[in-house]
Amino acid sequence: MNHPDVDAWEAWHPVQLAERLRDLPVPWYVAAGWAVDLFRGEQTRAHGDLEVAVPAAHFALLPPLFPELDFWVPAGGGALVPSTADALAGDSHQTWAWDPAAGRWRFDVFREPHDGDVWICRRDEQRIRRPYREIIRRSDDGIPYLAVEAVLLFKAKHPRDKDEADFTGVLPLLSRAERGWLDATLGLVHPDHPWRARLRSC
Repeated sequence: MNHPDVDAWEAWHPVQLAERLRDLPVPWYVAAGWAVDLFRGEQTRAHGDLEVAVPAAHFALLPPLFPELDFWVPAGGGALVPSTADALAGDSHQTWAWDPAAGRWRFDVFREPHDGDVWICRRDEQRIRRPYREIIRRSDDGIPYLAVEAVLLFKAKHPRDKDEADFTGVLPLLSRAERGWLDATLGLVHPDHPWRARLRSC
Protein backbone atom coordinates (compact mmCIF):
# COMPACT_ATOMS: atom_id res chain seq x y z
CA MET A 1 0.00 0.00 0.00
CA ASN A 2 1.27 3.45 -0.86
CA HIS A 3 1.63 5.87 2.01
CA PRO A 4 3.13 9.34 2.49
CA ASP A 5 6.89 9.79 2.73
CA VAL A 6 7.91 8.83 6.28
CA ASP A 7 10.58 11.54 6.28
CA ALA A 8 8.28 14.41 5.23
CA TRP A 9 8.11 15.99 8.68
CA GLU A 10 7.33 19.63 9.37
CA ALA A 11 5.93 19.39 12.86
CA TRP A 12 3.76 21.98 14.48
CA HIS A 13 4.96 23.85 17.54
CA PRO A 14 3.44 22.69 20.86
CA VAL A 15 1.67 26.04 21.22
CA GLN A 16 -0.13 25.48 17.91
CA LEU A 17 -1.18 21.96 18.81
CA ALA A 18 -2.28 22.92 22.32
CA GLU A 19 -4.64 25.48 20.85
CA ARG A 20 -6.25 22.79 18.70
CA LEU A 21 -6.54 20.39 21.66
CA ARG A 22 -8.04 22.88 24.09
CA ASP A 23 -11.46 21.17 23.87
CA LEU A 24 -10.20 17.59 24.23
CA PRO A 25 -12.07 16.33 27.33
CA VAL A 26 -9.45 13.77 28.42
CA PRO A 27 -5.91 14.05 29.80
CA TRP A 28 -3.26 14.68 27.19
CA TYR A 29 0.31 15.89 27.24
CA VAL A 30 3.34 16.70 25.12
CA ALA A 31 5.90 13.89 25.35
CA ALA A 32 9.53 13.18 24.41
CA GLY A 33 11.99 15.94 23.49
CA TRP A 34 9.54 18.81 23.43
CA ALA A 35 8.42 17.87 26.97
CA VAL A 36 12.01 18.33 28.14
CA ASP A 37 12.13 21.80 26.64
CA LEU A 38 8.75 22.74 28.12
CA PHE A 39 10.15 21.69 31.51
CA ARG A 40 13.27 23.81 30.92
CA GLY A 41 11.19 26.79 29.84
CA GLU A 42 12.94 27.28 26.52
CA GLN A 43 13.71 25.50 23.27
CA THR A 44 17.23 24.13 23.59
CA ARG A 45 17.55 22.17 20.35
CA ALA A 46 15.83 21.47 17.04
CA HIS A 47 12.94 19.01 17.09
CA GLY A 48 12.22 16.94 14.03
CA ASP A 49 8.77 15.91 15.23
CA LEU A 50 6.18 16.56 17.92
CA GLU A 51 4.85 13.75 20.09
CA VAL A 52 1.76 13.96 22.28
CA ALA A 53 -0.03 11.27 24.26
CA VAL A 54 -3.63 10.46 25.13
CA PRO A 55 -5.24 7.56 27.00
CA ALA A 56 -5.59 4.77 24.44
CA ALA A 57 -9.26 4.18 25.19
CA HIS A 58 -10.07 7.80 24.31
CA PHE A 59 -7.99 8.24 21.16
CA ALA A 60 -11.17 8.35 19.04
CA LEU A 61 -11.98 11.76 20.50
CA LEU A 62 -8.88 13.33 18.96
CA PRO A 63 -9.10 12.90 15.14
CA PRO A 64 -12.42 14.79 14.83
CA LEU A 65 -10.60 17.89 16.12
CA PHE A 66 -8.42 17.74 12.99
CA PRO A 67 -10.76 17.17 10.03
CA GLU A 68 -8.08 18.36 7.61
CA LEU A 69 -5.60 15.66 8.65
CA ASP A 70 -5.28 11.94 7.93
CA PHE A 71 -4.05 9.54 10.60
CA TRP A 72 -1.69 6.65 9.91
CA VAL A 73 -0.27 3.88 12.08
CA PRO A 74 3.38 2.73 11.79
CA ALA A 75 3.35 -0.97 10.91
CA GLY A 76 7.06 -1.78 11.11
CA GLY A 77 9.80 -1.75 8.54
CA GLY A 78 9.07 1.85 7.59
CA ALA A 79 5.53 1.00 6.52
CA LEU A 80 2.42 2.94 7.49
CA VAL A 81 -1.22 1.89 7.28
CA PRO A 82 -4.44 3.94 7.62
CA SER A 83 -5.73 4.15 11.19
CA THR A 84 -8.51 1.61 10.88
CA ALA A 85 -9.88 -0.20 13.91
CA ASP A 86 -7.67 -3.19 13.12
CA ALA A 87 -4.56 -1.04 12.81
CA LEU A 88 -5.30 0.76 16.08
CA ALA A 89 -5.73 -2.61 17.80
CA GLY A 90 -2.30 -3.77 16.64
CA ASP A 91 1.08 -3.63 18.32
CA SER A 92 1.97 -0.04 17.48
CA HIS A 93 1.02 2.65 20.01
CA GLN A 94 1.83 5.50 17.60
CA THR A 95 -0.46 7.40 15.24
CA TRP A 96 1.01 9.92 12.81
CA ALA A 97 -1.00 12.95 11.67
CA TRP A 98 -0.60 13.75 7.96
CA ASP A 99 -1.49 17.11 6.42
CA PRO A 100 -2.33 16.24 2.79
CA ALA A 101 -2.62 19.88 1.73
CA ALA A 102 0.93 20.63 2.86
CA GLY A 103 2.35 17.17 2.22
CA ARG A 104 3.84 17.05 5.71
CA TRP A 105 3.53 15.14 8.97
CA ARG A 106 2.39 17.45 11.79
CA PHE A 107 2.51 15.36 14.99
CA ASP A 108 2.59 11.85 16.42
CA VAL A 109 0.00 10.65 18.93
CA PHE A 110 0.99 8.01 21.48
CA ARG A 111 -1.99 5.90 22.53
CA GLU A 112 -0.99 5.12 26.11
CA PRO A 113 -2.21 2.46 28.55
CA HIS A 114 -4.16 3.70 31.54
CA ASP A 115 -6.57 2.59 34.24
CA GLY A 116 -9.18 5.30 34.59
CA ASP A 117 -7.35 8.34 35.92
CA VAL A 118 -4.11 6.42 36.43
CA TRP A 119 -1.26 6.66 33.91
CA ILE A 120 0.46 3.36 33.14
CA CYS A 121 4.04 3.27 31.89
CA ARG A 122 4.63 1.16 28.78
CA ARG A 123 8.06 0.18 30.14
CA ASP A 124 6.52 -1.77 33.06
CA GLU A 125 2.73 -1.78 33.08
CA GLN A 126 2.36 -3.59 36.38
CA ARG A 127 4.77 -1.68 38.60
CA ILE A 128 5.06 1.85 37.18
CA ARG A 129 1.81 3.74 37.57
CA ARG A 130 0.91 7.26 38.71
CA PRO A 131 -2.24 9.37 38.74
CA TYR A 132 -2.54 11.72 35.80
CA ARG A 133 -2.64 14.65 38.24
CA GLU A 134 0.94 13.79 39.23
CA ILE A 135 2.38 12.81 35.87
CA ILE A 136 1.09 15.80 33.87
CA ARG A 137 2.81 19.13 34.45
CA ARG A 138 2.16 22.47 32.75
CA SER A 139 4.47 25.02 31.19
CA ASP A 140 4.28 28.68 32.13
CA ASP A 141 1.84 29.22 29.25
CA GLY A 142 -0.32 26.26 30.25
CA ILE A 143 0.80 23.54 27.85
CA PRO A 144 0.51 20.09 29.48
CA TYR A 145 3.62 17.93 29.28
CA LEU A 146 4.76 14.60 30.69
CA ALA A 147 6.74 14.92 33.92
CA VAL A 148 10.38 15.14 32.92
CA GLU A 149 11.47 12.20 35.06
CA ALA A 150 9.03 10.00 33.10
CA VAL A 151 10.27 11.40 29.80
CA LEU A 152 13.82 10.48 30.77
CA LEU A 153 12.73 6.97 31.73
CA PHE A 154 11.50 6.43 28.16
CA LYS A 155 14.65 8.01 26.72
CA ALA A 156 16.86 5.69 28.78
CA LYS A 157 16.02 2.52 26.84
CA HIS A 158 18.19 3.29 23.80
CA PRO A 159 19.76 6.70 24.47
CA ARG A 160 20.86 8.59 21.39
CA ASP A 161 23.09 11.65 21.42
CA LYS A 162 20.07 13.94 21.82
CA ASP A 163 18.76 11.84 24.72
CA GLU A 164 22.12 12.03 26.49
CA ALA A 165 22.12 15.79 25.92
CA ASP A 166 18.58 16.08 27.29
CA PHE A 167 19.56 14.12 30.42
CA THR A 168 22.72 16.15 30.97
CA GLY A 169 20.88 19.43 30.53
CA VAL A 170 18.02 18.50 32.84
CA LEU A 171 19.97 16.72 35.59
CA PRO A 172 20.89 19.87 37.57
CA LEU A 173 17.24 21.02 37.43
CA LEU A 174 15.68 17.86 38.87
CA SER A 175 14.29 17.92 42.39
CA ARG A 176 15.28 15.27 44.89
CA ALA A 177 11.89 13.61 44.38
CA GLU A 178 12.26 13.60 40.59
CA ARG A 179 15.77 12.13 40.80
CA GLY A 180 14.58 9.50 43.27
CA TRP A 181 11.63 8.42 41.12
CA LEU A 182 13.79 8.15 38.01
CA ASP A 183 16.47 6.17 39.85
CA ALA A 184 13.87 3.80 41.32
CA THR A 185 12.10 3.16 38.03
CA LEU A 186 15.37 2.72 36.16
CA GLY A 187 16.13 0.13 38.84
CA LEU A 188 13.03 -1.76 37.74
CA VAL A 189 13.53 -1.69 33.98
CA HIS A 190 17.22 -0.87 33.37
CA PRO A 191 18.98 -1.71 36.67
CA ASP A 192 22.52 -1.29 35.28
CA HIS A 193 21.86 1.98 33.49
CA PRO A 194 24.76 4.49 33.79
CA TRP A 195 22.38 7.36 34.48
CA ARG A 196 21.66 5.91 37.93
CA ALA A 197 25.11 6.74 39.28
CA ARG A 198 24.84 10.29 37.97
CA LEU A 199 21.42 10.71 39.58
CA ARG A 200 22.82 9.61 42.93
CA SER A 201 25.89 11.84 42.75
CA CYS A 202 23.92 15.09 42.48
